[in-house]
Amino acid sequence: MPKSSLGRWYGLAALVIVLDQLSKWVVLTTLNYGDAVTVTSFFNWVFVFNRGAAFSFLADQPGWQRWFFTLLALGVSGWIGWMLRQHLAERLLCFSLTLIMGGALGNAIDRLRFGAVVDFVQVHAAGWYFPAFNVADSAISVGAVLLAWDQIRRKPVQGNPDSSVS
Repeated sequence: MPKSSLGRWYGLAALVIVLDQLSKWVVLTTLNYGDAVTVTSFFNWVFVFNRGAAFSFLADQPGWQRWFFTLLALGVSGWIGWMLRQHLAERLLCFSLTLIMGGALGNAIDRLRFGAVVDFVQVHAAGWYFPAFNVADSAISVGAVLLAWDQIRRKPVQGNPDSSVS
């Protein structure tokens, strides 16, 4: 396994973490908690904490979810590190897993620092508001979509288990 290839993926994960933490630092230093600044007719810059996971899942729990999601992010990141070593030649797979790892670790840092994740991007239209999110969430989402695409395109063609769509 060429270490330079593995280093490239870890470097990308580190870049996601840095961009995530830098963007959250900007929010923490420019907005007060609960502030919302209208940027466009469909986008607000906000400062909220999410004590749960995606879409505030388990946010109403008394605090155990902080440690659960932190340990989950660390465990998934460890598994991704192992997967990267096993599949270095598969660029899309490595790219998608790296985005997920960088996002998971970016949000884990928040959970350790604040007990919650800093969210600041709010998209809305016609009175409907999508839950606020951040750079780490975006990286996880893009990584998950690319991972699904990578797996779908590998699926054997119906009736011929030896072929795959490339």
